[in-house]
Amino acid sequence: MSETCAICGCDLHRDGEYAKPTVKGRSHATRHHFVAERFFGRSANRRGTQRPPIFEKCPWGVEKQSAVFCYECHEELIHNPVFLPQDVEKFAALVKARGFGEQQKLNSREKIAGRIQLFREVIQAGIDKLSG
Repeated sequence: MSETCAICGCDLHRDGEYAKPTVKGRSHATRHHFVAERFFGRSANRRGTQRPPIFEKCPWGVEKQSAVFCYECHEELIHNPVFLPQDVEKFAALVKARGFGEQQKLNSREKIAGRIQLFREVIQAGIDKLSG
């Protein structure tokens, strides 16, 4: 069974050179959850450790679902989005307008949950706009 990256469509492999700056390293298969496990209090790299969840139930209905990407799209694109200063300022204004800002952290994770959902809304609006 051959695998391809869910974003760029390149052919993937699982036989070495993961993360190396080579064609083979950049095309190594890697799995990514659509919604981070840590949002539900779980962590793959801290097995058995439970943290307070941000979400009790997935707002988008895709908890535990994932896709396979190449190293490049997963680690360099998905995990490292580019936020320019004006992007941060505008997003901060949206956060404040929606009531998701907080001057002092509270015990509740409700505000960060709101910011995460708002950020997802911003991504969706941008994709919808560019998709025509």
